[in-house]
Amino acid sequence: MPGQVWRLAASDPAGPLFVTSYGADPLKIVLSAVDQRGQVQWRRDFPGTGRPWSRVSAQGTVWIARPEAAWHVLEEIDADGRTLNTVVPSCQPGEDIGTFVLLPDGFCIAWAASPPRIRGAAPLREPRVARYSSAGRQLWSTPIRLGDLSYPGVVELSEENGWTPQAKRPWTPRGVRSAYHEPLLVSGDRVAASFEDTSGLACTFLIDLETGHTVAVTAPAPGGHKAIAGDGAFLIGAQGYGAFETVLLTRDGTTTTRWPSHGTLTITADGTIRTAEMDNRQPSPTQFRRLAPDGELGEGPHLPGYYTAPPATDTHGTTVLWRGGSLTAIDADMAPHHLHTLPGKGITTRTLILENGLVALALDSDLHLLPTPLGPLAHGPWPCADHNLAGNPTHTS
Repeated sequence: MPGQVWRLAASDPAGPLFVTSYGADPLKIVLSAVDQRGQVQWRRDFPGTGRPWSRVSAQGTVWIARPEAAWHVLEEIDADGRTLNTVVPSCQPGEDIGTFVLLPDGFCIAWAASPPRIRGAAPLREPRVARYSSAGRQLWSTPIRLGDLSYPGVVELSEENGWTPQAKRPWTPRGVRSAYHEPLLVSGDRVAASFEDTSGLACTFLIDLETGHTVAVTAPAPGGHKAIAGDGAFLIGAQGYGAFETVLLTRDGTTTTRWPSHGTLTITADGTIRTAEMDNRQPSPTQFRRLAPDGELGEGPHLPGYYTAPPATDTHGTTVLWRGGSLTAIDADMAPHHLHTLPGKGITTRTLILENGLVALALDSDLHLLPTPLGPLAHGPWPCADHNLAGNPTHTS
């Protein structure tokens, strides 16, 4: 691909793949359609402002967020690369689309302040979450305020305390942005919107999809991986500053289960939760695990390394993931099977299982299409939305 790949999605297991990447200039977005032989069918360039976002619709079109003059637009492109529709959601100067998801009747957008180099003389905007009709009319807008932040593992050193590490006093965040991992999820009638400051501490705002009312806000914690658990519920992870856990957050904002584990997740239709643990304390004895309903952890194989392509699970209960230079399948009995050697590190896309067991993922700027004996993608709330081939994190049934 022309540059770092950020998004990988498809409308159907037979393809084509829609690959969203940087161009040679990271302020350019490149959208490529690639068939399952790895041939580029078409490619289009767009202006960009940072991390590019794209989502595939139920109609097989792809929506991409991009700037246009002083505004931000959502552009719909068909499978042949033609623009079908352009929507201009109402916004204020100095706002950027942090991320968005497609709804059956419109969009949900997480807005954040534009970077200083782009904002110019516009005021520093506070983040917000807003719902829009399919024509871009705002239905509601909910302001996001993190308040003063603190966390036991965050320390500071100063001449005043003799350069001895001490717990950092609460501070007012600056530069609040959409969270790095799974920043905007929709489960039933609930939105989980996560925002973080430059320290990496994050809060998740549980919002009513119909009204925009804030139902609950999680306490500040290090950002981590999240997932849709169905029925308005979510899994919220925390990792860093000594934190290493995942909690189940119900639709009313109650935390009902807590696991001493954190990683990328899958949830199948029978409710089985699997995770490839990720811990930035290295070396770390991370494993592939099942998260039991009572908060216990099921033992699985050790996973060397850290950087992980978020996994996918097939109908036989086998999970495929890339980690530590290896594409590995872990079967329903928790036995690992090496499939391919793939050196790489850094930014990865999600792992997709396509037709006839073909696995697709991108490492840095390279797209890999790999034959495997895997079955079709499993049903379940996460990955979701037609097995999350579409890269659109919504689950409404």
